[in-house]
Amino acid sequence: MDSHGGPRFHLREGLRARGRRPARVKGEEEEEEEEEEEEEMSQALCDAPSAQGDLRYIKLVSGHSIPSVGLGTWKSASSEASHSVYTAITEAGYRHVDTAPLYAIQEEVGRGLQAALQAGIPRNDLFITSKLWCTDLSPDRVRNALKQTLKELQLEYLDLYLIHWPFHLKEGATRPPRASDILDFDMEGVWREMEKLVKDGLVRDIGVSNFTSKKLNKLLQCAQIMPSVCQMEMHPGWRNDKILEACKNNGIHVTAYSPLGSSRSDRDLIHDPTVVTVSKKLNKTPGQVLLKWGLQRGTSVIPKSTNADRIKGNIQLFGWAIPQEDLEALNSIRDQRRTVSGEETFVNKSEGPYKSVAELWDDEV
Repeated sequence: MDSHGGPRFHLREGLRARGRRPARVKGEEEEEEEEEEEEEMSQALCDAPSAQGDLRYIKLVSGHSIPSVGLGTWKSASSEASHSVYTAITEAGYRHVDTAPLYAIQEEVGRGLQAALQAGIPRNDLFITSKLWCTDLSPDRVRNALKQTLKELQLEYLDLYLIHWPFHLKEGATRPPRASDILDFDMEGVWREMEKLVKDGLVRDIGVSNFTSKKLNKLLQCAQIMPSVCQMEMHPGWRNDKILEACKNNGIHVTAYSPLGSSRSDRDLIHDPTVVTVSKKLNKTPGQVLLKWGLQRGTSVIPKSTNADRIKGNIQLFGWAIPQEDLEALNSIRDQRRTVSGEETFVNKSEGPYKSVAELWDDEV
């Protein structure tokens, strides 16, 4: 690989040109089905309004498309997750579901997915995201971790597989971690294994979550398959402009998690005066305003809810826009801070290796 990343460029262009699921050995019928799927997706993109923020699907660097609104499942109660997933897909029209082993609800999510499939939703209409947890961030554990996720979700492949956090934890790590609980992270080795998952047809796209621009640049130096998605906390109370700009400069799509802020912290944007003012002006809910703000920045959003009415309301984001003056008001919220800092899981203030949130985020705070 040359210093300009030649092999990365050619593989990236090849994936874009193919624009379909990473190849296994396929018969003609399978290939025709995939080509039809891509044609339908392309038509959906053509039919969507051209204005940024009103696209129902967003094209990824691989050539695949990600739905702009998805259902988040973080902190969903296990007793509610299955029904929420089923309701979101079959009643509200969601096609993207985001989950992770850390959430300890993948089996419930899988049951909801299977119920939706049995109700007649085609698998290739869905976009399912999961993540590689920190204890599995070594090359020899990547494939088995994915296989466990596929088993729990009752799926043959994932649409998107993300590195959940760029920190390698020892099995059984405490909170806060001991210094010995934070292990060396072989980023290149782990990414090579994730690339193999793409080539083997077990995953369509790979990406990252909770990366800084510094860590993203490190990954881009070794990636042969470009990360398609970077999933980050983003909302008007934490715009996260630096990583958004870094991703845009590299053709990486950004998915905003916690796009409504957090009612469990003191960052409850649903009741923020600016958000409430804009929502009343537009005759929309504060949640819809926060989510539309994300779409108009060019990100996809994955709001979490287990309430059927809110699930349905959270996807009513198309056919209207936040005016520029109101966008500027939302962009001017001064108290910028994360609701998900990683401190509890990764910071040890006395022993390190990360002694502060600032160190954890490479001073991008």
